[in-house]
Amino acid sequence: RLRESWELEFAEAQTLAKPLEDKKAAQTEIRHTKEQITALGNVNLGAIEEHKRVEERVEFLTAQQEDLRAGEQDLLRIIKEIDSRMGQKFASSFTVINEHFSIVFKELFGGGRAYLRLTDPDHPLEAGVEIVAQPPGKKLQHMSLLSGGEKTLTAIALLFAFLKFRPTPFCILDEIEAALDEANLNRFTNFLRTYSEHTQFILISHRKRTMEQADILYGVTMEESGVSTLISVRLRDVEKQVSEASA
Repeated sequence: RLRESWELEFAEAQTLAKPLEDKKAAQTEIRHTKEQITALGNVNLGAIEEHKRVEERVEFLTAQQEDLRAGEQDLLRIIKEIDSRMGQKFASSFTVINEHFSIVFKELFGGGRAYLRLTDPDHPLEAGVEIVAQPPGKKLQHMSLLSGGEKTLTAIALLFAFLKFRPTPFCILDEIEAALDEANLNRFTNFLRTYSEHTQFILISHRKRTMEQADILYGVTMEESGVSTLISVRLRDVEKQVSEASA
């Protein structure tokens, strides 16, 4: 029984044996202990290995978590540095563009004044930009209160302010002057001609006054039903031929 139940030999059991003062109390305690062991259920013999595996997994995930937290702090620091540099760059660029906008507005309108302002100067990267304009003979007001033609000319002034700040090789304008009256259209075309020395403009337009200022015209005609034909005219060559013929 010693060998089967506890894997002990009789001689080894003798060395471990201790006298009992109360055999009945000992038997009660043994019975109670057995009941507790039974209540524990089946013994998982692989629990030690499972615990070791889970412990290693926890250590690995903990290390990964620390790496992620360190990476998060580095990213936040980099974002803060980038925001700071972007804020400085934006502020300097905004100031220069605002100066160009004021100058171009006066040239296009023949007077008046206009400027840009931030809705939240303390947070320029998150703030909106408001356009305040005062055409000649009118009071200073928000752009939303201007007439349709004045809004268009103000937007054109802002566009050319950007072009002055950072010129581009070419620029495509799609019916940008459609809402302008004849007087403002003349200002726009004359202003556009001065800028055409540095930037090539491609205009999509139906206004005759704009077409008259172009060097080359491209159009589509339909001489036959259902057949479109592309045509082009070099106005400067035509003007030269007319002047030669007149002479």
